Amino acid sequence: MAKKLIIVESPAKAKTIKNFLGKEYEVIASKGHIRDLPKSSFGIKVEDNKFIPQYRVTKDHQAVAKELKEKAKKAETIYIATDEDREGEAIGFHIAHVIGKKPEELPRIVFHEITKSAIKNALQNPRRLDLNKVNAQQARRLLDRIVGYKLSPLLAKKIQRGLSAGRVQSAALKLVVDREREIKEFKPQEYYTIEGIFKKKEANLIEYAGKKLDKLDIKNQKEAEKIADELKPLEYKIRIEKKKSISKSPAPFMTSTLQQTASSLLGFSPRKTMQIAQKLYEGVKTPVGETGIITYMRTDSLNIAKEAQQKAIQIIEEKFGKEYAEPKTYKTKSSSAQEAHEAIRPTIPELSPEELKNYLTRDEWKLYDLIYRRFIASQMRDAEFEVQNIFFENEKGVFKLSGKKLVFDGFYKVYGTPSKDEMLPEFKEGELTKPEDVKYTQHFTKPPERYTEASLIKKLESLGIGRPSTYAPTITLLQNRNYVEVKEKKLHPTEIAFNVIKTLEEHFPDIVDANFTANMEEMLDKIASGKKEWQEMLREFYFPFVELVQKKDKEIPSQKIAKPTGELCPECGSPLVIRKGRFGEFIACSAYPKCKYTKPIKEEEKKTDIKCEKCGAPMVVKMGKSGEFLACSNYPECKNTKPLNPPEKLEDVKCPECGGDIVKRKSRRGEFYGCSNYPECNFISKYRPVNKKCPECEYLMAKRTYRGKEIYECIKCKHKEDI
Repeated sequence: MAKKLIIVESPAKAKTIKNFLGKEYEVIASKGHIRDLPKSSFGIKVEDNKFIPQYRVTKDHQAVAKELKEKAKKAETIYIATDEDREGEAIGFHIAHVIGKKPEELPRIVFHEITKSAIKNALQNPRRLDLNKVNAQQARRLLDRIVGYKLSPLLAKKIQRGLSAGRVQSAALKLVVDREREIKEFKPQEYYTIEGIFKKKEANLIEYAGKKLDKLDIKNQKEAEKIADELKPLEYKIRIEKKKSISKSPAPFMTSTLQQTASSLLGFSPRKTMQIAQKLYEGVKTPVGETGIITYMRTDSLNIAKEAQQKAIQIIEEKFGKEYAEPKTYKTKSSSAQEAHEAIRPTIPELSPEELKNYLTRDEWKLYDLIYRRFIASQMRDAEFEVQNIFFENEKGVFKLSGKKLVFDGFYKVYGTPSKDEMLPEFKEGELTKPEDVKYTQHFTKPPERYTEASLIKKLESLGIGRPSTYAPTITLLQNRNYVEVKEKKLHPTEIAFNVIKTLEEHFPDIVDANFTANMEEMLDKIASGKKEWQEMLREFYFPFVELVQKKDKEIPSQKIAKPTGELCPECGSPLVIRKGRFGEFIACSAYPKCKYTKPIKEEEKKTDIKCEKCGAPMVVKMGKSGEFLACSNYPECKNTKPLNPPEKLEDVKCPECGGDIVKRKSRRGEFYGCSNYPECNFISKYRPVNKKCPECEYLMAKRTYRGKEIYECIKCKHKEDI
């Protein structure tokens, strides 16, 4: 009996869907993109002003393609059930070609969540593949191939081997480099603030001699001292101002806000966040069976299905009371947002994080808990505060003292606690008083903050660079290409990043221009909606770009460093030089590419004065995956290694497990703190430990940022305290 065949991308998704359907259905996974442009060649045939992609079934998909063809021949009906975005539409298009079917003839089913009701509803309402979305994805793929294939070899030739450029990648890298330039060029400015002490509370001077004060108005100590001395003996009349303040409930998550919040609250990288979200979407074990527990996680929409909203309201009313519930709708600011999609939310709101704690891994639970609480909070009333401002006024100056107290906690009931009430001392309207003291404080302006992964995503989104599916891969690519390093959660550009961006700014300004990249994204959106022809867009970009690359190949001087060694090449007799490659320095023939002789730099040339503590031989500098390190020159007889730069030691903090020193270490996942007696002692901390014991369990506490402010958190029991 011929079966109905459903083709999805991932095996996990296939397994979950199979559980919902009867024996007449067979579900199989394509395991992602089954066809792509070839890796070894340009892969685009340019003929008669048309761009013909030379797609191939990828090597690792040969067996999958064969299985798909065999099952498709026997199937009564074939459904394409890939993700509902451009990438998913294109995967469906390629699957159709591989199994020998016309894409426009195959039934296409779509769903925002992988639940039994959603799958059955999709099967009852199939549509056809959206070829406009397919063409938008093809245009993006071909644009990226054109930029990468034509520009990357030029960078490798002129600067250093292994370099690459990309339409979104290079625009994102320029943001990081520009911020670093701002920091390097920054010159701190001195300024002073004046505070009056009234009943042991500090009030800020906001007006002096009839003039509203800005941050940098008081520029030196002499001026600050004069103002403080002048204001201290004076009498001030009290004016009290009270008003209500609202803290609005947050919108449900979309891709960018989920990545940003998971980064700041959970410490997850964008890539990790999306990997975990993918699992939660495709299906996990739950008390009601294996099912997807969140909606599709690549979205820029803030819409919520009416049914889901009603369930949220019901949960809020039952758990917290009717006064907390308030149905709300949200709209994204982006004009290109896919409003037909939904925001990221739980598919079964009745499944609380507490009920799933024993079914999910620790990280899966953390992310689900975050998504669940944000969704419930989005349908709750705003929080209300009473804000009190007290002004101490006379003809010479005005001091302001502010405080607030929570009147109604609203969404904070489920989405965390607001900052503590800032209670003010009792003052009477019109009362005259004198300050206990007036003091001045010196400050210096600070340079702009380096981007974190979260803040870079926010910036990319605000500029219209990239789309929900590209944020995480772009940041991962910058790190993999050694263009940026993550230090204490901040993105630091490497030296090679400055060289690459400088070259692109001078010779290919459009590639790193945020407006140009954003305009390209708008063009792709127009193709997806059928308002622009994809071949026309490629023509407009390709011919001027290729002409520019050919021109610049002749104009750009080589920046490669080649130091002569004084030796001659044993193969052709040309001088040998020291070159710089992706993994450090090496010796090569100066006649390259005619002669391709190379050899590693001898260990003797990198010997140090440091002696190996195990055998006494000199230590030498070697290059590893994480950079340079010290190794014994007596290798392989002695395999002793140590860091080239000793890790930073925390002077006033000792390991709570063994009493050893705590040092700052680095791994592929970033920096962390560990015991110097590793591997005998396995103590580690993600955050910087401090010399402070937890009042709950007596263990060591660490300093970290939580919900925008610095706090102490116990490394063991997670007890939190304000600093």
